[in-house]
Amino acid sequence: MKTFLQTIGALNDETRLRILRFIDENGAVCVCDIEAAFEMIQSRISRHLKILKDAGFLKVERQGRWAYYAIRSPLDRFRQDILTEISYLEMEIPESKASCDPSS
Repeated sequence: MKTFLQTIGALNDETRLRILRFIDENGAVCVCDIEAAFEMIQSRISRHLKILKDAGFLKVERQGRWAYYAIRSPLDRFRQDILTEISYLEMEIPESKASCDPSS
């Protein structure tokens, strides 16, 4: 029950829905790339990413000083169905502005 409520709660925010769709469309992205695309401060982006990760949607991989977020795989049917439904929503998703240098 707790996991279900945590998942539903994570979806109760338009910014998180937009971030989830952004990651779904762009694949693994760095926090700084999301920050640049959404023009939001890093602490707010990180908070949204933590909520989505705790809800079972995202995985994080660290590469040096960068953290890359991607849709967790395999994803259970419930969360996969949610991603499919989100893809049908009319919402403005910013373009990726890859701003991280993975070599540093």
